[in-house]
Formats: sequence, C-alpha cells, structure tokens
Amino acid sequence: MRYALRTRTLPLREPLQTAWGTLRERALVEVEIETAEGLVGRGEAAPLQPYDGISLEAALTALKAYAPVIEGGDGVRGDRLYDACREIADLPCALAAIDLALWDLAGQRTGRPVSALLTDDALDAVAVNATIGATDRAGAAAAAAAARDAGFPCVKLKVGVGDDAGRVAAVRAAAGPRIALRLDANGAWDVEQAVRTIEALSPAGLELVEEPVHGIEAMRAVRERTAVRIALDETAAEPGALAAGVADAVCLKVSRGGGISSLLVQASLVRAVGAEVYLASSYDGPLGIAAAVHAAAALRVELPCGLATLTEFADDGLAAMLPVVDGAIRVPEGPGLLGAA
Repeated sequence: MRYALRTRTLPLREPLQTAWGTLRERALVEVEIETAEGLVGRGEAAPLQPYDGISLEAALTALKAYAPVIEGGDGVRGDRLYDACREIADLPCALAAIDLALWDLAGQRTGRPVSALLTDDALDAVAVNATIGATDRAGAAAAAAAARDAGFPCVKLKVGVGDDAGRVAAVRAAAGPRIALRLDANGAWDVEQAVRTIEALSPAGLELVEEPVHGIEAMRAVRERTAVRIALDETAAEPGALAAGVADAVCLKVSRGGGISSLLVQASLVRAVGAEVYLASSYDGPLGIAAAVHAAAALRVELPCGLATLTEFADDGLAAMLPVVDGAIRVPEGPGLLGAA
C-alpha cells in the first residue's frame, strides 16, 4: 500500500484565548493510505502541545515509524495493522490518524458511511454547541446572541481567565433562558477556587462545568462539594480516570483517544459507571471532526458535542464540508468519513 504524510497549518479567523494559552493556528499531520485497487483512505493527527503536551514533531516521528507496517499491509486486517503500529509507537494522536484512514477505507470498500459500519441505529445528525472564547463582556454577549439566532441548543464559554462573572451574566442575558450554558475552565482553578467560583456562577443556570480542576482526586473533591454537574476533559486522559466515577459526564476526543475504535471502548467504560459521554474537538481539521460526528452518531450521544469548530478557521471551505444547521451537524451520507464532501 502507498503511505503518504503531509503537514498542514490552518489559521484561525481570530485568536482563541483559553486558560492554557492563545491559539492562533492549528497544525495537523494528514495521512493517506492507498490500496492496490486505488482506494484512498485519509486520516489526521491533531496534537496540540500547549493543551496535551504532544508536539507535532512527535506525532510526525511516530507516523513515519509506522511506514513499514502500512506499506506492507495489503491484505492485512485493519485492526491488525493498528495493533502493529501501536507496538512501534503507542502515541494516541498518531494512532488516531491511522485508525481514521482505515475506517475511511472500510467505508469506501463497502460504499457506506463510517457510522453505518459502527451500528445499524446511528443518529442522522449530532447536536453541537457553540464555543465562546475568553472575550470581553460585549464580545461574549454578541457571540451568544449569534449562537441563539443560529439555533444552537448550547453555548460553551471559556472561563478561568478573568471577569468570569461578568461574561457569564452577559452570555446568559444574550442567549436567553432556554439555551444550555456550559463552562470550560481547562483546569484553571484549584479545588477551593473551583468550588467558590462555581457556586458564585451557578445562579446563571449551568448545564455543567468542564474540567474545573486537573486530576482525579481534585475532580472528585469538587464534585462532592458542588451541586452543578461536573465533566472531565483533560483529566480523562489520566490512567483510571474513565472508570473512577468522579464526574457526571466525560468529554471524549478522537485524537486523544487513539481513534474511533478506541473511543467507542472508552464510551462504554464511562457509561458503565453511570456517567454521560459527549465528544469534542481540540480544533481538529475536517477529518477529525467527521470522525467524531460518525462516532457520536453511532453512540447516539444526547449532550451537545463540541464539534462546531470548523467555522473558526479562516478557510470558509472547511466549514462547508460539515455545515452546522440549526445547531446540529448532519452525518455524512456517502462512503467513508466525508462522503462526497
């Protein structure tokens, strides 16, 4: 099989400010696997070093090391190719790129979308939230009003970077009472700060607070002391976190989880301990978003997912590949990940 890699940088329209830093562009590694019959499967690795500690160079090194396995993989089952790559370099974001490309190929071989390969009862569309960066009150209110007018069922506001109370109040006032309001602190607080801040912000009516602190025990402490629902995000990557029962919901990510196949296993584990799951992107490219949409549809996720991020890129063509309509992304109907997009 032919195996090719290329790096791609996607500039954002505007810088995104978060508790872990400011994001201005997104660097990805795209993978192509071409079979002897001429089918091409595509995937992407989406490391984000300030967020997950994984550099683009580390992902690229792992993906290059997989070359002998993939190039000699004609006739080998996809799961065996994936396992062979993992033995070489167990780096989830790099493995995710391989997994996505293999699922893309499987869909093309069968003429079916990936979600239809995962289950016979997938959703037709996945509800998504709008994301509001750490702007001033006026900017946050304007973004919330735009999300309301676009039909989003939920807005997620980045917090932990200053004037949280003012921006939360502005977003709630602009969004109205019927839209769910989710906060994402990216672990900006310690336990005492988290408890105090969540208590102060809760009158605005919060759907949940995502990653108020980092770490399993810190998360447990916050959840035990607050009435607002708590969700894991970054902490979900820690060993034992998914089955620890320390949160009401867990945000799963295709890149961090090692691909679609691993994410489905993780979702089963989370649900087994009584927590909900939803999916999100760390500003992945269209292949990563498409994979998450297929996985969320197959899992029949009910909470709005953080996948409406392609509009944040300067290239309008990216958002057109997976458009958000009335607060949802329709699952691609053609073969593979993106179908005819």
